[in-house]
Amino acid sequence: MKISLALGPRGPLSRQTAWGCLTANLALPGIGSLMGGRRSGYGQALLGFGGLGLSILFGIPFIYWGLANWSRLYGDQSDPVTSMAELWTHLRWAVLGIALFGAGWLWALATSCLILHQAQTASNVPPRLD
Repeated sequence: MKISLALGPRGPLSRQTAWGCLTANLALPGIGSLMGGRRSGYGQALLGFGGLGLSILFGIPFIYWGLANWSRLYGDQSDPVTSMAELWTHLRWAVLGIALFGAGWLWALATSCLILHQAQTASNVPPRLD
């Protein structure tokens, strides 16, 4: 199996191919855009995979830290402002990763809608009679 990040054909796409691009973008931002021949897919994939990596890299240690400090953070004697400040210091990088992934996903969704719209308008054009 050969995997490539090369751009797909830039010409008019069929509706079926456009729906495939939309589905691919919903699963992995940027991949469907690349299949549809859009250069913006590289930026979408960078945001999507970078955000996913950040959220995993910082989210898993946050989960371990939260479980280890659960009783101290949510105990009766804990100060809520101090607890929230401490939570935020451990959570902020994971939230940044989630935000980056979301930005890439929304950008990919907008590109997919554009690809789908262009495929529908291209399919509505009657054939040329020579």
